[in-house]
Amino acid sequence: MLRNTLLWYVTKGVRVLAITLRDVAQKAGVSAMTVSRVLNGRDGVDNETRRRVEDAVKALGYFPSRVAYSRASRKTSTIGLVLRDIANPFYSILAHAAEAAARRAGYRVLLCNTEGDLRIEREYLEDFVLYGVEGLLLAPASDESRHSVLPLLRRGFPVVLVDNTLPGVDCDVLVADNVAGAKRLVEHLGTLGHRHIAHIGDAEDTFTGRERFQGYRDGLTALGIEYHEGLVFRTVVDQLGGYRAAQQILTLNPRPTAIFAVNNMTAVGAMQALRERQLSVPQDIALVCFDDLESLAVLSPFLTVIDQPAAMLGKLGTQLLLERISGKAGSRHQRITLQTELIVRLSCGAGLGAPKKQEFNIG
Repeated sequence: MLRNTLLWYVTKGVRVLAITLRDVAQKAGVSAMTVSRVLNGRDGVDNETRRRVEDAVKALGYFPSRVAYSRASRKTSTIGLVLRDIANPFYSILAHAAEAAARRAGYRVLLCNTEGDLRIEREYLEDFVLYGVEGLLLAPASDESRHSVLPLLRRGFPVVLVDNTLPGVDCDVLVADNVAGAKRLVEHLGTLGHRHIAHIGDAEDTFTGRERFQGYRDGLTALGIEYHEGLVFRTVVDQLGGYRAAQQILTLNPRPTAIFAVNNMTAVGAMQALRERQLSVPQDIALVCFDDLESLAVLSPFLTVIDQPAAMLGKLGTQLLLERISGKAGSRHQRITLQTELIVRLSCGAGLGAPKKQEFNIG
């Protein structure tokens, strides 16, 4: 028998109180079993009763609860997808691929956007577990996300991390090769003659921030360029963060000849700061970044990027999570690292000749 339980749904970050089948039965003046018969199109209900039930459903805005119907079997055919910044095209592509893969397998996806906030992330994880999702695909906000993830793993709850790893957490992980990609991007700048390359980076307590910074340093070493701490600017990895970091870079004297931004949104913010100073890319300063902006590239092939396989991360991450949910995955957790691609366009300064040589001293 269905329990008259208050269920909380997570829809675009808003909690919505769900009307239960028993509420419909009470309004229609019938039993919950009768409501169930009407909703499932079964015989044995007269037309007048059927009409009252249908009117009650419309009046209350009721829709059948997947959680309630599956309470006995513990199966909701639903997974949770928790991302850092859905406004970032990288995560939008990842989410689209994850949803498509889940739908093909008969699953639905509930999506939440944490904005990189640990408190919001923790609340969403708790909401999802209460809702009854069967597993989570998570792009962690930072290393501290482990405090929310570890209790779930100890209970045997399926979790797959995507785009980031967490220290001390043993679960399935899918990431891109950030170190190799960043190194390749910096080396490419070096082949164009750039020797003074600034880096707009993520916080040190994020996997991608550490990995791309390491690739930046490895690239400098490969080019025989001395590393200067004063050329690294860590920030929030969104457009405003990139804008503020670029403002700081432009106070350096002499000015760097190139900027390597940790992702596409920081690159957009950096571009805004450069244009406000009437500086042209790449004539005055080169700009490269991680992650392609496909929609902009179609209109104007401009940014030189390291392109991550966002769609593949979403697809494979979902498939691995579903294998873990079904018990088909092995006992050992997997760590899958996908390769990246260098896409050379105008912003790096290719074809413009080597930048003017400068003596660069950082105190």
